[in-house]
Amino acid sequence: MTSLGDSDAAPPRGPLSGLLVADFSRVLAGPYATMLLADLGAEVVKVESPGGDDTRTWMPPVRDGVSTYYLGVNRNKRSIALDLTDPADLEVARELARRADIVLENFKPGGLRKYGLDHATVREGNPTVVYASISGFGSGAGASIPGYDLIVQAMSGLMSLTGDPGGPPYRAGISVFDVMTGLHAVIGVLAALRHRTETGEGQHVEVNLYSSALSGLVNQTSAVAAGGVVPFRMGNAHPSLFPYEPLPTADGDLIITAGNDGQFRKLCGVLGVPELVDDPRFLRNQDRTANREELRPLLVERLRTRPKMEWFRELIAAGVPCGPINTVDAGVAFGEEIGLDPVVEVGEGDRMVPSIRNPIRFSATPARYDLPPPRLGEHGAEIREWLAEPVEETP
Repeated sequence: MTSLGDSDAAPPRGPLSGLLVADFSRVLAGPYATMLLADLGAEVVKVESPGGDDTRTWMPPVRDGVSTYYLGVNRNKRSIALDLTDPADLEVARELARRADIVLENFKPGGLRKYGLDHATVREGNPTVVYASISGFGSGAGASIPGYDLIVQAMSGLMSLTGDPGGPPYRAGISVFDVMTGLHAVIGVLAALRHRTETGEGQHVEVNLYSSALSGLVNQTSAVAAGGVVPFRMGNAHPSLFPYEPLPTADGDLIITAGNDGQFRKLCGVLGVPELVDDPRFLRNQDRTANREELRPLLVERLRTRPKMEWFRELIAAGVPCGPINTVDAGVAFGEEIGLDPVVEVGEGDRMVPSIRNPIRFSATPARYDLPPPRLGEHGAEIREWLAEPVEETP
């Protein structure tokens, strides 16, 4: 059977080549997950309402009149606009779900049931489907709570940890739990595909922002669960390590993370204070953490004698983890400087869009950057025509 998007001589590309994803998600967690699947070769059909994904209108900033938020998470997809209240469009959506290897959605729990696009109904016509649902607070008692990242940052406790000790709580600079949940969705889908390969069975994968948040808070939620300790805001300091924070130099702060005794010894050597290594107050990490207020000014006294980039180069050469606090543009530029090639060109000609590289590198099946983020309904006619073709039944 000819697959959607096949060209005359295009070889399969990517480790997920040959898989069809019906993407009924919008905003960030779902589209981020499906973009990662698409980068790795899956054929992703983005199903949008006639009004389009919300992020199409989240601006500024913009590029050629299109929201850069939308551009950042929708490459390598084809778009079809469907009104699920229209019987003809709904039938197209159902046929797409029937053919898909993966269906991914982030409607409110149970929101697709009235359209016959929920897991139970889709599975009747597509028993091997891997059906992934993303929600804010799960499909149980929290199903009615709106799943916005900022709400999850607040309710999970992250904001109570972010900011100066005496100041107000702050959100993270990105929708960190949307991104984390998107990653968890991809992990769940890949694991379910492995299970399907072994057993021939599909299954329902459920992830939610709140569970991802509690898992992603790692040492902080572990402190509560295993230690009975309630963490608190410490600014940029670490509750269990020192030095592990910004320290002032002659021209600005430098992050220094001497996380073990060997790194601390090297730090003291570069700073010219080797006597601190054998000081009983600073012998072990737990000593340095307990006596951080005594140790910090001794380190700062030396660091203030030279600019941060001089210290950076010398400390890195000695094996001490450290780094300057960059703006985002400087962060991207440093990625270029060290050969990570963080910016890739997606698409060609007038449709080319610069995008941030998929972070996974494969030796044999590299990520693809073929299709720029689609215009609303751009591939609707192509997709409808393909779905109207008869499907050869597999024995």
